[in-house]
Amino acid sequence: MARVKGGPYGRRRHKRLLKMAEGYYLTRSKLYRRASETLLSGLVYAFRDRRVRKRDLRKLWITRINAAARSNGISYSRLIAGLKKAEINLNRKMLADIAVRDPQTFAKIAEQAKSA
Repeated sequence: MARVKGGPYGRRRHKRLLKMAEGYYLTRSKLYRRASETLLSGLVYAFRDRRVRKRDLRKLWITRINAAARSNGISYSRLIAGLKKAEINLNRKMLADIAVRDPQTFAKIAEQAKSA
């Protein structure tokens, strides 16, 4: 039986992958096999780090809220518990944003949490 080679389809596949590997260092952007290996690991890191970024941002928001809450004389955990009791539904992202951009409003929110 005759050997079937990739022909134009193989070339197209290689070109598409090398196009994705543009900007990589040395053979990682020039040779198909090296580019393929690098791209695979790069995509794995990208997938993983999209989740890690969410974790990191939540940590940052909590740190900012905690700092602002302590400057208003209440701890982070008591603030969150007070907000739940007062039925103030603000997520951590919004709370952190308010704490950074508008400290007076955050102070009012903290007072409501304290009273609840």
